[in-house]
Amino acid sequence: MTKGHGLQLTAAAAAELGRQAAVAGTPGMMHLDLVDGQCERWVIRIRPGRLAGEPVARADGITLFAPADQSARLTALELDYRGDLSGGGFLIRSHQPLRICACGASFSPTPEPVAEGVPATK
Repeated sequence: MTKGHGLQLTAAAAAELGRQAAVAGTPGMMHLDLVDGQCERWVIRIRPGRLAGEPVARADGITLFAPADQSARLTALELDYRGDLSGGGFLIRSHQPLRICACGASFSPTPEPVAEGVPATK
């Protein structure tokens, strides 16, 4: 993990990841991967533990792991957490061109690269 070039965690995201990791019995370790989304190309999935992959972010005692082949998609993104009395959730933010769904957890690169002769997905 190259410092300053990967996924960034806000303090709120780090705190919630730490809480979830402790409850799951894997203190300090969480796993993030990208799965096919419905409203945009990718949606984040966060699970406890170090399932596979490499560290993509560290903050406040939590290390977030992701599959090595997905780390390039996470570059320059920020993971945030928002919660209130009715619940909460993780949100993706970026300072680069990105389409983010209203749910905040699903995103697509803008413009999404398309190989010649291959139809675009989503």
